[in-house]
Amino acid sequence: MVTLTQRLLFVLSFISCMASSMSMRHNTPIPPTTARLTDRFPRLVFDGAFSDLFGGQNIKKTSNGSQVSLMLDKTSGSGFKSNDAYYYGFFSAAIKLPMDYSAGVVVAFYMSNSEAYPKNHDEIDFELLGHEKRKEWALQTNVYGDGSTGIGREEKFFLWFDATADFHEYSLIWNQHHIVFLVDNLPVREVNHSVAMARAYPSKPMSIYSTIWDGSQWATHGGKKPVNYKFGPFVASFKNFLVAGCAWNQTKAAPSCTRSGQSGRLALDPIEGDEFVKLSAEQQRGMEWVRSKFMFYSYCNDLSRFPVLPPECKEGKQ
Repeated sequence: MVTLTQRLLFVLSFISCMASSMSMRHNTPIPPTTARLTDRFPRLVFDGAFSDLFGGQNIKKTSNGSQVSLMLDKTSGSGFKSNDAYYYGFFSAAIKLPMDYSAGVVVAFYMSNSEAYPKNHDEIDFELLGHEKRKEWALQTNVYGDGSTGIGREEKFFLWFDATADFHEYSLIWNQHHIVFLVDNLPVREVNHSVAMARAYPSKPMSIYSTIWDGSQWATHGGKKPVNYKFGPFVASFKNFLVAGCAWNQTKAAPSCTRSGQSGRLALDPIEGDEFVKLSAEQQRGMEWVRSKFMFYSYCNDLSRFPVLPPECKEGKQ
């Protein structure tokens, strides 16, 4: 006869095994703790800061305009754009990615001025690349300056969480010192404004864009896995928009946030503080954790593509 104690031990053992199984299946690593820069800026609502870019029928606004969903279906992708262009600042959005099979799908959060400067545009990219079943979304980062699109400065990462289960923050610091890509406030990449990067460093006002589109030709396994619309429509959701930038008015000689007592390029930096000028020791450790465990491609390591590596690769932290 099974006693109550034996039953309790069996239940506890079963729960322990289930928890162990879930842990092994998901094996979610715990990232290092870093400063939550996203808590230092007010959230924006969509209608006050952004406008539809394309695929208006596939853009849905909820929660009084504080959340926006972009959809990709057979007819169209979709996207939105900031009402203003900005010169330097801190820019962020929380994104929840499409679930299930999403090979070939690209969800992007980026800054660009290609409309204003089609021949010599600047760009800073977060691109989230869709996956096959039982595979994870990949994160691709890239930087272009002054039309330097001949050298793709891609770095690619796996994420340490399920990007489809909840919202996660994707943030950019862009100033005269460096560009920093952050995921959930953890730096994943730093591009220094060095002599080697001088011409390729973004230097003109840029707008903020968010899009979802069909990247069948290249996004997953170099185009071997195109979008399968049988699994669509594909929906990416955005919220917690943060824009702390220097709004640029082309009719004026200077940006609206120039501060007295400062001059030159420094006057264009709308955010101040050591944590925006240079990575702290804590942020450095966090970035090293990400890059050592989750980065699976860097153009600076691709000798088949670049027999002579771009000069900034010698400086590291690209």
